[in-house]
Amino acid sequence: NLVIFSFLQEGNGKVSRVIRMGTRKSQLARIQTDSVAGRLRELYPDVHLEIGEDILPAIICMNSLYINCIVFVVSFNQMVDIVVHSLKDLPTSLPPGFTIGAILQRENPHDAVVLHPKNAGLTLDSLPERSVIGTSSLRRAAQLKKRFPQLEFENIRGNLNTRLKKLDEKDDYAAIILAAAGLKRMGWESRISQILGPEDCMYAVGQGALAVEVRAQDKDILEMVSVLHHPDTVLQCISERAFLRQLEGGCSVPVAVHTEVKGSMLYLTGAVYSLDGADCLKDTMQTVVEIDNKVSESAQECVHVGVTANSVSSSALEAAEKLGMDLANALLNKGAKDILTTARKLNDAR
Repeated sequence: NLVIFSFLQEGNGKVSRVIRMGTRKSQLARIQTDSVAGRLRELYPDVHLEIGEDILPAIICMNSLYINCIVFVVSFNQMVDIVVHSLKDLPTSLPPGFTIGAILQRENPHDAVVLHPKNAGLTLDSLPERSVIGTSSLRRAAQLKKRFPQLEFENIRGNLNTRLKKLDEKDDYAAIILAAAGLKRMGWESRISQILGPEDCMYAVGQGALAVEVRAQDKDILEMVSVLHHPDTVLQCISERAFLRQLEGGCSVPVAVHTEVKGSMLYLTGAVYSLDGADCLKDTMQTVVEIDNKVSESAQECVHVGVTANSVSSSALEAAEKLGMDLANALLNKGAKDILTTARKLNDAR
């Protein structure tokens, strides 16, 4: 747990701390990291931020799920202090020593339809029968197969740039389904033809939110990034992550959520699906939450499903986590485990 701090001697003799941020070499990852860096520079003008693009990805196997986990090491063997992620990509249990120190205000969490140029002006409802829709998500495919049985759904891989290129330059797909948040951050909002509401397709746990991951024992960095927390988003995402963790779900099974904060109430809808969407268990629960920016009365850190949020009411955090667990248990009591087990086995056999 040794942390080595770096400092920069400026021309005026002033010394400022150097904070190293790490990112992967993808356009979206860099945009997301730059957006967080911009916020931190506004809040802490005396801190010098460096961004490195050589973070090495590590694939770890956990409960038969392959989880993409970023190692805090850059290619020149120097530690970084901060890594920015799409929250939906982070496991609900982080490796020891790491925590999510901030969850920023959520962008639109819903999924979006991006049409092939020849289908401009259409929707999923009006596309010709047997039109092929590309998606890399089991969650999206399961819901949309049930909602739009006249369409066909096929896998499409690659980052946003790659998938859009496959859509535009070939005739393999009539449309593809992507996260609206990613398209907006890339400046491609004009490509969105249709936003899918929860009646069509509920979103992934944490979708649309950015997470700032730090070393759990680095109190200075943790305190610095904590001001980026957006309380409503924190409560929504903690309930979603608690729901997913209690289900023991992951990217290999179709699990979907929808959350809303209305006044002092937090509403969570969660569902599990078979791969073909034929079997579904879905329910909604709510709880009272106190949304404020008061520091927790407890001297201990408030860590919930990997998120440290001392600046958010501890009672609200506990209520949000309990809501997710209670909803998961309700679905498990109705047979969700059988649906998820079958889906996981079928997916692994592919």
